Amino acid sequence: MTSTQQEKIRQHYDTVADTYDHHYDHYRGRNYHTHISNFLIKALPEKGELLDIGCGTGLFVEKYIRHGGKAAGLDISQKMVEQARRRCPGCEFTVGNGENLPFCDNSFDSVSSLLVFSYVKQPETMLRETYRVLRPGGAIAICTLGKKLLTRGIPALYQISEKMKVKHVVMKDFGEYYYDEDEMQVLFSNAGFTDIAIKWCSFAHIDMIDPLFNLASKIEPFVEKRVPQLAYNIVVSARKPE
Repeated sequence: MTSTQQEKIRQHYDTVADTYDHHYDHYRGRNYHTHISNFLIKALPEKGELLDIGCGTGLFVEKYIRHGGKAAGLDISQKMVEQARRRCPGCEFTVGNGENLPFCDNSFDSVSSLLVFSYVKQPETMLRETYRVLRPGGAIAICTLGKKLLTRGIPALYQISEKMKVKHVVMKDFGEYYYDEDEMQVLFSNAGFTDIAIKWCSFAHIDMIDPLFNLASKIEPFVEKRVPQLAYNIVVSARKPE
C-alpha cells in the first residue's frame, strides 16, 4: 500500500468520524462487532495494559476496559481519535501509524488490531514494532479480512462502489491486501512471536439484510468450525517469549 493510499484512508476516516458509530449502532452492527471482538478478548489477558492499533472511535478499547483492563489507542485519523477520547476519557489516544509506534520498549501487556491489518503498508514493520512495545510474555491478537472464498470479489466491489460514489463507512478502494494462514504464520514467526494460533470467524456480515443476517448468525458457529472456507475474517493470536 502506497503513502497516497494511506493518506486516502486517513482522509476518509476523518470524513466519516462523526457518523462512524452509526455503522455499529444497530442490531446487525452490534452483533457483528461483538462477535469478532470476542475472538480477540478471549485471546488477550483479561487485565493489564492494552494498545489497540487502528482504534477508530474506541469501540474495542471500551470493551477491553469493561473487562477490567487498562487501554490506550492509536489511529491514523485525528477525527477518529477525537471521538475515541470522548468515548473513553480516561484512556490515552494518540494519532499515529502502526509502523512507527510512538511508545517505549516493553510498554504494554497486550496489543490488539481489529479490521485494520489489511490496510497496513508494511506489515513486517508493524509486527516488529508491536513486538518491541510488548513486555516479555505479552500477547497480540488481530482480526482482519482474510484470503478466502467470500473475500475474493470484495476489492472489485469496493472499486465499483467508489466509482458509483456510494456513501458507506468502509466500502472504499484502499488497495488493501488479504492474507491466508501460511502468510500470517510466516509474518508472525519472522517477527519473533511464538504460540501462533490462526482461526477463521464471521459468516453473518453487517451489510446483510436482516432475514439473511439472522439465518447466517444461526449457522455461523457451524461454518467457523466445519466450513471455514466460507468465513471471511482471519484471527491471529501470538505471544512474545518471556
